[in-house]
Amino acid sequence: MRRFLLRRLLLAVPTLFGVTVVVFATVALVPGDPVGAFLGPGAPPAARRELAARLGLDRPLPVRYASWLWHALHGDLGTSISAQRPVLGLLAPAFGQTLLLAGAAFALVLAGGVLVGGLGAIRPGGPGGRLSGALSTLFVSAPQYCVSLLLIAVFAVHWQWLPAGGTHDPFGDGGTGDLLRHLVLPAVAAALVPLGLTARVLRAALATVLGGELADSLRARGLSRSAVLRHCLHNASPALLTIGGLQLAYLLEGVVFVETLFSWPGVGQLLYTALSARDLPVIEGGVLVAAVGFVGVNIAVDTAHALVDPRVRG
Repeated sequence: MRRFLLRRLLLAVPTLFGVTVVVFATVALVPGDPVGAFLGPGAPPAARRELAARLGLDRPLPVRYASWLWHALHGDLGTSISAQRPVLGLLAPAFGQTLLLAGAAFALVLAGGVLVGGLGAIRPGGPGGRLSGALSTLFVSAPQYCVSLLLIAVFAVHWQWLPAGGTHDPFGDGGTGDLLRHLVLPAVAAALVPLGLTARVLRAALATVLGGELADSLRARGLSRSAVLRHCLHNASPALLTIGGLQLAYLLEGVVFVETLFSWPGVGQLLYTALSARDLPVIEGGVLVAAVGFVGVNIAVDTAHALVDPRVRG
Protein backbone atom coordinates (compact mmCIF):
# COMPACT_ATOMS: atom_id res chain seq x y z
CA MET A 1 0.00 0.00 0.00
CA ARG A 2 2.88 2.37 0.76
CA ARG A 3 4.39 1.75 -2.66
CA PHE A 4 1.04 2.44 -4.30
CA LEU A 5 0.62 5.71 -2.41
CA LEU A 6 4.23 6.75 -3.13
CA ARG A 7 3.74 5.97 -6.83
CA ARG A 8 0.58 8.10 -6.96
CA LEU A 9 2.34 10.99 -5.20
CA LEU A 10 5.28 10.83 -7.62
CA LEU A 11 2.90 10.76 -10.59
CA ALA A 12 1.23 13.89 -9.22
CA VAL A 13 4.46 15.91 -9.52
CA PRO A 14 4.59 16.11 -13.36
CA THR A 15 0.82 16.58 -13.39
CA LEU A 16 1.05 19.62 -11.14
CA PHE A 17 4.02 20.94 -13.12
CA GLY A 18 1.96 20.73 -16.32
CA VAL A 19 -0.91 22.45 -14.53
CA THR A 20 1.32 25.37 -13.54
CA VAL A 21 2.49 25.80 -17.16
CA VAL A 22 -1.06 25.73 -18.52
CA VAL A 23 -2.40 28.03 -15.79
CA PHE A 24 0.32 30.64 -16.21
CA ALA A 25 0.27 30.59 -20.02
CA THR A 26 -3.53 30.74 -20.18
CA VAL A 27 -3.78 33.64 -17.73
CA ALA A 28 -0.94 35.51 -19.47
CA LEU A 29 -2.58 35.13 -22.90
CA VAL A 30 -6.02 36.32 -21.78
CA PRO A 31 -6.75 39.62 -23.58
CA GLY A 32 -6.77 42.77 -21.48
CA ASP A 33 -4.43 45.16 -19.71
CA PRO A 34 -4.11 44.56 -15.94
CA VAL A 35 -2.16 47.80 -15.48
CA GLY A 36 -4.84 49.82 -17.29
CA ALA A 37 -7.60 48.00 -15.40
CA PHE A 38 -6.05 49.05 -12.08
CA LEU A 39 -4.81 52.57 -12.88
CA GLY A 40 -7.50 53.55 -15.37
CA PRO A 41 -7.15 54.64 -19.00
CA GLY A 42 -5.94 58.17 -18.11
CA ALA A 43 -2.97 57.10 -15.97
CA PRO A 44 0.37 58.77 -16.82
CA PRO A 45 2.89 56.56 -18.67
CA ALA A 46 5.41 56.77 -15.83
CA ALA A 47 2.91 55.30 -13.35
CA ARG A 48 2.01 52.57 -15.83
CA ARG A 49 5.68 51.66 -16.35
CA GLU A 50 6.30 51.63 -12.60
CA LEU A 51 3.36 49.30 -11.89
CA ALA A 52 4.25 47.02 -14.82
CA ALA A 53 7.82 46.74 -13.50
CA ARG A 54 6.56 46.05 -9.97
CA LEU A 55 4.33 43.25 -11.26
CA GLY A 56 7.09 41.90 -13.50
CA LEU A 57 5.00 42.39 -16.62
CA ASP A 58 7.94 44.03 -18.45
CA ARG A 59 9.92 40.78 -18.42
CA PRO A 60 9.73 37.90 -20.94
CA LEU A 61 7.02 35.31 -20.27
CA PRO A 62 9.41 32.39 -19.45
CA VAL A 63 11.26 34.57 -16.91
CA ARG A 64 7.95 35.60 -15.33
CA TYR A 65 6.85 31.95 -15.15
CA ALA A 66 10.11 30.80 -13.57
CA SER A 67 9.93 33.58 -10.96
CA TRP A 68 6.25 32.87 -10.21
CA LEU A 69 6.88 29.10 -9.88
CA TRP A 70 9.89 29.64 -7.63
CA HIS A 71 7.94 31.90 -5.30
CA ALA A 72 4.86 29.60 -5.41
CA LEU A 73 7.01 26.66 -4.31
CA HIS A 74 8.00 28.75 -1.30
CA GLY A 75 4.39 29.62 -0.45
CA ASP A 76 4.40 33.10 -2.00
CA LEU A 77 1.67 33.57 -4.63
CA GLY A 78 2.31 37.28 -5.02
CA THR A 79 0.29 40.35 -4.10
CA SER A 80 -3.19 41.18 -5.34
CA ILE A 81 -3.19 44.18 -7.70
CA SER A 82 -6.60 45.44 -6.68
CA ALA A 83 -6.61 44.55 -2.95
CA GLN A 84 -2.89 45.21 -2.36
CA ARG A 85 -2.77 42.20 -0.06
CA PRO A 86 -0.91 38.86 -0.28
CA VAL A 87 -2.81 36.45 -2.53
CA LEU A 88 -2.41 33.64 0.00
CA GLY A 89 -4.11 35.81 2.63
CA LEU A 90 -7.10 36.24 0.29
CA LEU A 91 -7.23 32.62 -0.82
CA ALA A 92 -7.02 30.92 2.58
CA PRO A 93 -10.40 32.09 3.98
CA ALA A 94 -12.04 31.81 0.55
CA PHE A 95 -10.80 28.22 0.16
CA GLY A 96 -12.22 27.38 3.58
CA GLN A 97 -15.63 28.69 2.50
CA THR A 98 -15.43 26.70 -0.75
CA LEU A 99 -14.52 23.53 1.16
CA LEU A 100 -17.49 24.10 3.46
CA LEU A 101 -19.92 24.54 0.58
CA ALA A 102 -18.45 21.67 -1.46
CA GLY A 103 -18.49 19.40 1.62
CA ALA A 104 -22.16 20.13 2.33
CA ALA A 105 -23.05 19.57 -1.32
CA PHE A 106 -21.02 16.34 -1.39
CA ALA A 107 -22.89 15.02 1.65
CA LEU A 108 -26.15 15.62 -0.23
CA VAL A 109 -24.71 13.92 -3.33
CA LEU A 110 -23.71 10.79 -1.40
CA ALA A 111 -26.91 10.50 0.64
CA GLY A 112 -29.21 11.29 -2.29
CA GLY A 113 -27.18 9.24 -4.79
CA VAL A 114 -27.24 6.11 -2.63
CA LEU A 115 -30.95 6.55 -1.89
CA VAL A 116 -32.09 7.23 -5.46
CA GLY A 117 -29.63 4.80 -7.08
CA GLY A 118 -30.33 2.04 -4.57
CA LEU A 119 -34.08 2.47 -5.03
CA GLY A 120 -33.70 1.98 -8.77
CA ALA A 121 -31.41 -1.06 -8.44
CA ILE A 122 -33.60 -2.98 -5.98
CA ARG A 123 -36.76 -2.82 -8.10
CA PRO A 124 -35.75 -1.68 -11.58
CA GLY A 125 -39.14 -2.41 -13.17
CA GLY A 126 -41.34 -1.25 -10.30
CA PRO A 127 -42.59 2.17 -9.27
CA GLY A 128 -39.40 2.77 -7.28
CA GLY A 129 -37.23 2.03 -10.29
CA ARG A 130 -39.25 4.34 -12.54
CA LEU A 131 -39.17 7.08 -9.90
CA SER A 132 -35.40 6.64 -9.54
CA GLY A 133 -34.89 6.91 -13.31
CA ALA A 134 -37.10 9.99 -13.56
CA LEU A 135 -35.39 11.75 -10.64
CA SER A 136 -31.84 11.04 -11.83
CA THR A 137 -32.72 12.22 -15.35
CA LEU A 138 -34.36 15.36 -13.97
CA PHE A 139 -31.38 16.19 -11.74
CA VAL A 140 -28.83 15.67 -14.53
CA SER A 141 -30.86 17.64 -17.08
CA ALA A 142 -31.91 20.61 -14.91
CA PRO A 143 -29.77 23.67 -15.79
CA GLN A 144 -27.94 24.83 -12.69
CA TYR A 145 -28.76 28.51 -13.20
CA CYS A 146 -32.50 27.73 -13.55
CA VAL A 147 -32.46 25.61 -10.39
CA SER A 148 -30.57 28.32 -8.49
CA LEU A 149 -32.96 31.08 -9.55
CA LEU A 150 -35.97 28.86 -8.79
CA LEU A 151 -34.67 28.07 -5.30
CA ILE A 152 -34.09 31.77 -4.60
CA ALA A 153 -37.51 32.76 -5.97
CA VAL A 154 -39.43 30.13 -3.99
CA PHE A 155 -37.57 29.70 -0.69
CA ALA A 156 -35.94 33.12 -0.25
CA VAL A 157 -38.29 35.59 -1.96
CA HIS A 158 -41.78 34.02 -1.86
CA TRP A 159 -41.75 32.04 1.39
CA GLN A 160 -38.75 33.83 2.98
CA TRP A 161 -37.67 30.67 4.74
CA LEU A 162 -33.98 30.86 3.85
CA PRO A 163 -31.49 33.63 3.02
CA ALA A 164 -30.86 34.25 -0.69
CA GLY A 165 -27.12 34.75 -0.33
CA GLY A 166 -24.09 35.49 1.79
CA THR A 167 -22.68 33.39 4.56
CA HIS A 168 -23.26 33.09 8.29
CA ASP A 169 -21.65 35.33 10.87
CA PRO A 170 -19.30 33.15 12.95
CA PHE A 171 -19.34 35.79 15.69
CA GLY A 172 -23.11 36.33 15.65
CA ASP A 173 -25.87 34.73 17.68
CA GLY A 174 -27.06 32.33 14.97
CA GLY A 175 -24.45 29.63 15.53
CA THR A 176 -24.81 26.32 13.68
CA GLY A 177 -28.45 26.99 12.82
CA ASP A 178 -27.54 30.21 11.02
CA LEU A 179 -24.75 28.42 9.17
CA LEU A 180 -27.13 25.68 7.98
CA ARG A 181 -29.73 28.23 6.86
CA HIS A 182 -27.16 29.95 4.65
CA LEU A 183 -25.80 26.62 3.35
CA VAL A 184 -29.05 24.96 2.26
CA LEU A 185 -29.84 26.75 -1.01
CA PRO A 186 -26.30 26.93 -2.52
CA ALA A 187 -25.54 23.34 -1.43
CA VAL A 188 -28.74 22.01 -3.05
CA ALA A 189 -28.08 24.00 -6.24
CA ALA A 190 -24.51 22.67 -6.46
CA ALA A 191 -25.46 19.07 -5.61
CA LEU A 192 -28.28 18.31 -8.07
CA VAL A 193 -26.28 17.41 -11.21
CA PRO A 194 -23.61 15.33 -9.35
CA LEU A 195 -26.41 13.63 -7.41
CA GLY A 196 -28.14 12.54 -10.62
CA LEU A 197 -24.89 11.19 -12.10
CA THR A 198 -23.99 9.34 -8.89
CA ALA A 199 -27.45 7.78 -8.70
CA ARG A 200 -27.22 6.57 -12.30
CA VAL A 201 -23.77 4.99 -11.87
CA LEU A 202 -24.65 3.36 -8.56
CA ARG A 203 -27.93 2.07 -9.92
CA ALA A 204 -26.19 0.33 -12.85
CA ALA A 205 -23.36 -1.08 -10.69
CA LEU A 206 -25.65 -2.31 -7.91
CA ALA A 207 -28.16 -3.83 -10.34
CA THR A 208 -25.34 -5.79 -11.99
CA VAL A 209 -24.15 -7.18 -8.65
CA LEU A 210 -27.71 -7.97 -7.47
CA GLY A 211 -28.35 -9.94 -10.66
CA GLY A 212 -25.02 -11.84 -10.50
CA GLU A 213 -23.79 -15.10 -8.99
CA LEU A 214 -22.72 -13.49 -5.73
CA ALA A 215 -26.27 -12.37 -4.87
CA ASP A 216 -27.66 -15.79 -5.90
CA SER A 217 -25.21 -17.64 -3.65
CA LEU A 218 -25.96 -15.33 -0.73
CA ARG A 219 -29.69 -15.89 -1.15
CA ALA A 220 -29.12 -19.66 -1.42
CA ARG A 221 -27.28 -19.56 1.92
CA GLY A 222 -30.42 -18.12 3.50
CA LEU A 223 -29.15 -14.58 4.18
CA SER A 224 -31.77 -11.94 4.75
CA ARG A 225 -32.60 -9.43 2.06
CA SER A 226 -30.89 -6.61 3.92
CA ALA A 227 -27.73 -8.71 4.39
CA VAL A 228 -27.63 -9.56 0.67
CA LEU A 229 -28.07 -5.89 -0.18
CA ARG A 230 -25.28 -4.91 2.22
CA HIS A 231 -22.83 -7.39 0.66
CA CYS A 232 -23.79 -6.31 -2.85
CA LEU A 233 -23.44 -2.65 -1.95
CA HIS A 234 -19.92 -3.37 -0.71
CA ASN A 235 -19.07 -5.00 -4.05
CA ALA A 236 -20.49 -2.01 -5.91
CA SER A 237 -18.59 0.47 -3.72
CA PRO A 238 -15.59 0.87 -6.14
CA ALA A 239 -17.96 2.40 -8.70
CA LEU A 240 -19.42 4.65 -6.00
CA LEU A 241 -15.91 5.69 -4.92
CA THR A 242 -14.89 6.52 -8.47
CA ILE A 243 -17.95 8.57 -9.36
CA GLY A 244 -18.04 10.14 -5.87
CA GLY A 245 -14.43 11.29 -6.13
CA LEU A 246 -15.01 12.75 -9.58
CA GLN A 247 -18.09 14.60 -8.34
CA LEU A 248 -16.21 15.98 -5.31
CA ALA A 249 -13.49 17.29 -7.61
CA TYR A 250 -16.21 18.74 -9.86
CA LEU A 251 -17.77 20.46 -6.85
CA LEU A 252 -14.44 21.96 -5.76
CA GLU A 253 -13.85 23.44 -9.21
CA GLY A 254 -17.41 23.87 -10.42
CA VAL A 255 -19.02 25.99 -7.71
CA VAL A 256 -17.94 29.26 -9.35
CA PHE A 257 -21.42 29.96 -10.70
CA VAL A 258 -23.17 28.93 -7.47
CA GLU A 259 -20.84 31.04 -5.31
CA THR A 260 -21.33 34.04 -7.56
CA LEU A 261 -25.12 33.74 -7.70
CA PHE A 262 -25.52 33.14 -3.95
CA SER A 263 -22.78 35.65 -2.95
CA TRP A 264 -20.89 32.86 -1.20
CA PRO A 265 -17.38 34.23 -0.42
CA GLY A 266 -15.42 31.27 -1.76
CA VAL A 267 -12.65 30.81 -4.32
CA GLY A 268 -15.18 30.92 -7.17
CA GLN A 269 -16.46 34.35 -6.27
CA LEU A 270 -12.90 35.55 -5.60
CA LEU A 271 -11.84 34.35 -9.07
CA TYR A 272 -14.88 35.97 -10.69
CA THR A 273 -14.01 39.31 -9.08
CA ALA A 274 -10.33 38.92 -10.00
CA LEU A 275 -11.20 38.14 -13.62
CA SER A 276 -13.34 41.28 -13.81
CA ALA A 277 -10.45 43.38 -12.47
CA ARG A 278 -7.72 41.53 -14.43
CA ASP A 279 -6.00 40.78 -11.13
CA LEU A 280 -3.47 38.29 -12.54
CA PRO A 281 -1.80 37.14 -9.27
CA VAL A 282 -5.17 36.25 -7.73
CA ILE A 283 -6.32 34.43 -10.89
CA GLU A 284 -3.08 32.43 -11.10
CA GLY A 285 -3.10 31.60 -7.39
CA GLY A 286 -6.81 30.70 -7.31
CA VAL A 287 -6.62 28.39 -10.31
CA LEU A 288 -3.45 26.77 -8.95
CA VAL A 289 -5.09 26.11 -5.55
CA ALA A 290 -8.16 24.63 -7.28
CA ALA A 291 -5.93 22.38 -9.43
CA VAL A 292 -3.95 21.19 -6.41
CA GLY A 293 -7.25 20.40 -4.67
CA PHE A 294 -8.42 18.45 -7.74
CA VAL A 295 -5.22 16.37 -7.83
CA GLY A 296 -5.38 15.80 -4.06
CA VAL A 297 -8.97 14.55 -4.27
CA ASN A 298 -8.04 12.14 -7.07
CA ILE A 299 -5.13 10.74 -5.03
CA ALA A 300 -7.44 10.29 -2.03
CA VAL A 301 -10.03 8.50 -4.21
CA ASP A 302 -7.40 6.21 -5.74
CA THR A 303 -6.09 5.38 -2.26
CA ALA A 304 -9.59 4.59 -0.96
CA HIS A 305 -10.22 2.49 -4.09
CA ALA A 306 -7.01 0.53 -3.45
CA LEU A 307 -8.01 -0.09 0.16
CA VAL A 308 -11.41 -1.47 -0.91
CA ASP A 309 -10.10 -3.47 -3.89
CA PRO A 310 -6.46 -4.70 -3.44
CA ARG A 311 -6.26 -5.64 -7.15
CA VAL A 312 -5.96 -1.93 -7.98
CA ARG A 313 -2.62 -1.71 -6.18
CA GLY A 314 -0.86 -3.80 -8.82
